[in-house]
Amino acid sequence: MLDHRFRAPLALLIAGAGLAVASLGSARADEPLFQFNGKDLTGFYTYLHDSKFEDPDGVIQVVDGVIQISGKEFGGLNTKDEFSNYRLVAEWRWGAKTWPPRVKNARDSGILLHAQGPDDAIGGHWMESFECQIIEGGTGDFLVVAAGDDMSLTCETRRGPDGQPYYEKGGEPLALKRGRFNWWGRDPEWKDVIDFRGKQDVEKPHGEWNRLEVICDGDSITNILNGEVVNHGTKASRTKGKLTFQSEGAEIHFRKIEIWPLEK
Repeated sequence: MLDHRFRAPLALLIAGAGLAVASLGSARADEPLFQFNGKDLTGFYTYLHDSKFEDPDGVIQVVDGVIQISGKEFGGLNTKDEFSNYRLVAEWRWGAKTWPPRVKNARDSGILLHAQGPDDAIGGHWMESFECQIIEGGTGDFLVVAAGDDMSLTCETRRGPDGQPYYEKGGEPLALKRGRFNWWGRDPEWKDVIDFRGKQDVEKPHGEWNRLEVICDGDSITNILNGEVVNHGTKASRTKGKLTFQSEGAEIHFRKIEIWPLEK
């Protein structure tokens, strides 16, 4: 069983992670560093496995003020600029469509942070990066998306009954050069099947809007889902880069994407 501290108020969890509470409450400047304008993909570019910088099938498009990523082709929507020391706010929900090879698998996507290097470094469609995963039952997991051994992220962890590392504040520090840190409440009996929901899921049911905030403060990264800290990493080996909103076999919608500077 997880203890009650994981259900503590958000401000206390952030303070416990070594972050200033002001970074959530009063860090909003007059203008964001970047935001989706609600009309088109200004400030972004698409990169897909087969069509690269083109998108003839309309995998990623804006419909009625919402970015709709069909998931039909692996790749994603990348920011043209790099960012560091920021708070990302993304409001998203799952769509209805899934595609081979993940038609019956858990709906899957993610946001790649500090993405650098070739667009096709990983699988022919993603950059090396740290991923805040968006997947049914596992939203808020960290993945170190690396081709070599020069990337690393550290989390305080416990070992689950499945032998995997789960984020636990005050737990044993673990550094990974690749692989996944599960968010604290991920169900150890998680199965890669569509519509999976775990016993402690913070993500809302399919079709409802979620709010995901990611705070990148120096070499630390904190994932906050629907107001609750679900994962926290430190000693990130890179602290700036582009952001990628993945296309990975499942339809996903974004109605808000904002990047805000942190208060100094």
